[in-house]
Amino acid sequence: MPANRAVVSPVPQVKQPRNPISRKQVEKVISRSVAGFGIVFGAQTIPWLLGQIDESYPLWQWIVVPALFGSLVLVLVMSIVQVWVRPAHALFAILYLGALISWPFAVIPGVTVFPGIHWLNYILTVATAMAAIGFNARWGTIYLFVAPIVYSIVRTTPQGGGATWQLAVVEGFYAIILGAAIIIIVTMLRQAATNVDNAQATALDRYGHAVRQHATEVERVQVDSIVHDSVLTTFISAARAYTPEAEALAATMAGNAIGHLRDAAAASPDDGSTMRMTVLASKIVDSATDLSMPFEVRVRNPGSGSLPIQAADAVHSAVIQAMMNSMQHAGASGVSRWVNVRGVVPEGIEVVVGDDGAGFEASEVPGERLGVRISIIERISNAGGHAAITTAPDEGTVVRITWPYEPGPTNGISLDDSLADDQAVGR
Repeated sequence: MPANRAVVSPVPQVKQPRNPISRKQVEKVISRSVAGFGIVFGAQTIPWLLGQIDESYPLWQWIVVPALFGSLVLVLVMSIVQVWVRPAHALFAILYLGALISWPFAVIPGVTVFPGIHWLNYILTVATAMAAIGFNARWGTIYLFVAPIVYSIVRTTPQGGGATWQLAVVEGFYAIILGAAIIIIVTMLRQAATNVDNAQATALDRYGHAVRQHATEVERVQVDSIVHDSVLTTFISAARAYTPEAEALAATMAGNAIGHLRDAAAASPDDGSTMRMTVLASKIVDSATDLSMPFEVRVRNPGSGSLPIQAADAVHSAVIQAMMNSMQHAGASGVSRWVNVRGVVPEGIEVVVGDDGAGFEASEVPGERLGVRISIIERISNAGGHAAITTAPDEGTVVRITWPYEPGPTNGISLDDSLADDQAVGR
């Protein structure tokens, strides 16, 4: 007799609007703007450079000039492709400061030095702007004052044109004002974008919590339906089975009830909610910190993607079970325990829980012990991931959990190839 199932309307799937502003987008716009600004000012510097090229040694010119202008081009390219953006900006700022410091020593003795503004002054603001991108706020601010001060000091020397201290201070102060304005704008934009990201993350977390509550209610209704309409009805029918026909009917109903329960256990609700990789990594770190035994936790580039909430819960629960197993069976004294979290390509996550404790022989684990098989391996497998356990007596245990599971080279490094590395990192 088929069971009647309650029908509950699902939560309407609302497409999330594209975030109009984010920290990543702000960094991209700022870096490209400063890179373009640097190319323009660098091009304007060339006529002044050619007019003062006879004042310094050729060796200095062949080192400094290609380094500065080559790094300007490098900054532009890196800003366009969005790779190594901050290191490229920091490189130009460092090279420019080195050019300022070496400038007095590169002037040929006895040569007539141009008394006007030196060509390095025209890209001084470019250097302070790139320092604001390449360094954090503290070091960017320090650079903002150090570079103009060094320039002003050199300008008052005979090698720097012998400018009066008033003129040197004005030139340096002008660079500080422009650089400070850029640093303030960059800092404010970064802070605003960070606030937007945090607000959006909070809203998504609340939305995900509401969706999970709805999914729990849907599951409760379905379970109630199965228990009431199938299981209890089967029990009542079996209790009243006084004839062979009634007994056969009760047996058929029992088979149907078992099938409904099996289907319900195998079903995984898909409510469309997701969790960011960084949030999952933070949950794993918090769980490891709360345990009574210490785990050394290392998080290496978990990635900026997201995974379904069911998969995230499965990974988190399996990691907790692996840590609990380590605490219970690896030994208490002199045992090192670690948890390594990293992102894998494409858009996945890998968590390795390991220890150098007692270990065990996998083939000798009794069949009724469900902790590893059910709580870790099958749980991750049902969520679309993969769990592999490597252990041996007195050689420790390593549990590698990967989501999603994609056999082949796209699934990251293999367990055997990376076991020694994971143990070395963990210890």
